[in-house]
Amino acid sequence: MSDTVIETKNLGKEFLRDEFHVVALEGVDLEIQKGEFVALMGPSGSGKSTLLHLIAAMDRPTTGEIRVLGHDLRELGERAIAHWRNEHVGFVFQNFNLIPVLTALENVELPLKLTNLKRGERMEHAATALKLVGLGDRMHHFPRQLSGGQEQRVAIARAIVTDPELILADEPTGNLDAASAHEILSVLSRLNSEYGKTIVMVTHDPHAAQKASRVQHLEKGQLVATA
Repeated sequence: MSDTVIETKNLGKEFLRDEFHVVALEGVDLEIQKGEFVALMGPSGSGKSTLLHLIAAMDRPTTGEIRVLGHDLRELGERAIAHWRNEHVGFVFQNFNLIPVLTALENVELPLKLTNLKRGERMEHAATALKLVGLGDRMHHFPRQLSGGQEQRVAIARAIVTDPELILADEPTGNLDAASAHEILSVLSRLNSEYGKTIVMVTHDPHAAQKASRVQHLEKGQLVATA
């Protein structure tokens, strides 16, 4: 099996806004190998989040090719995409996206409801994921009872509870103070180094990007340099 987890060729994405075509991505050729931790950097509007959403199959490309974990995402229907994403991809949002009326444990359990696991098994997996991110003592707390850094760790636990091969993080430290951001970056680094997860992280923060094994820069929708 190939070690190439993500491969794009001449990838492009356009949006129609107020009758104008906006080019978000153009001619992106990118290859990411199994076990890499890659940071996507660039100014606002450079196409970083758009590229991440295409990799997660949350959006469809306008032009070009994209293969993720051996699948040509253009060939999968919506139901197949949803199943594939839930099984293979963990997504971490900047704004946490936790459900306020559910406990940390219940929030983390949510992706497992799409599996055949029984409730007890789901709770066991969710508890294990929370312990992994250092929140074993906060399982029954609601989001309002947690700090921002703790909320983001719950979000990471939710992203990894299905044991995905690929973790995608969109500005995971963007809403956090320096100490909380350090905690989140430490968790992501551990998932990469100790558990072999392939991670792609969008960030504006050069300090956060230092945690990555490779940095890719985007400007005006194009890949411009590799560091």
